[in-house]
Amino acid sequence: MELDQILNRLWNDYSAQNPSAKRIKELFENEGESVKNDHIAFRTFNHPKVNIQVLSEPFLKVGYKEMGEYFFEEKHLYAKHFENPLHPDAPRIFISELIVEDFSPFLQKTVNECISRVPEGISGEELIFSGTIWGIPSWENYQKLRDESEYAAWLYVYGYRTNHFTVSVTHLQKYGTMEKTNQFLKDNGFTMNSSGGEIKGTPEQLLQQSSIMADIVPVQFTDRVESIPACYYEFARRFTDEKGKLYSGFIAKSADKIFESTNFYTK
Repeated sequence: MELDQILNRLWNDYSAQNPSAKRIKELFENEGESVKNDHIAFRTFNHPKVNIQVLSEPFLKVGYKEMGEYFFEEKHLYAKHFENPLHPDAPRIFISELIVEDFSPFLQKTVNECISRVPEGISGEELIFSGTIWGIPSWENYQKLRDESEYAAWLYVYGYRTNHFTVSVTHLQKYGTMEKTNQFLKDNGFTMNSSGGEIKGTPEQLLQQSSIMADIVPVQFTDRVESIPACYYEFARRFTDEKGKLYSGFIAKSADKIFESTNFYTK
């Protein structure tokens, strides 16, 4: 699959499930903005059948290179980001994985049961579009997982799909600051992730980020339908360093709070 095909399919699947993303993109475009994507993020487990190495395969095949790694001790996550030197305008890819062995026997057993249903030798290209490849989730299991790790609970329910796309505020003209972007979103009725402040990071750190809270969508569980947080839309502004080069990495402390965009919330 070619790069454009991968990116288009990811966006179509993501925006179909999360109407807020499509609406926000249209709102910016109606204001005359050209919306460029800063990065796309995925979640997974640190199991060899489904880990970062597997999920990154389709991106490596179309020219992406590994650029940075990140550790999130509180949430027990490890992550890498990838960039495409062949296509400098292509979005960065950010893939995180849960360190499963850090959690309770229940969480480990549940995750391992899910992974046992993943076909042997599945390619990363198949996996990134496979959704809940392990079948319909249990509401009881979801609640128990959420008590330990919101990240694990989200992944259990939604499986392999884009967790979020990211508007590059750096490339916006009318709304080219985080303050203007966030106010525009709030004026249009969106709820911002305020964990750690609405704006995560500073110009001195060369990266500022914000995000809306995830859409609440109905999900079919084994014994009921419940509405829970799905995916979210992020916003990132990058700054140039003292040599005039645009910062291209990520800040673990800021990303840690962005992860909380899939927490439950009250509007």
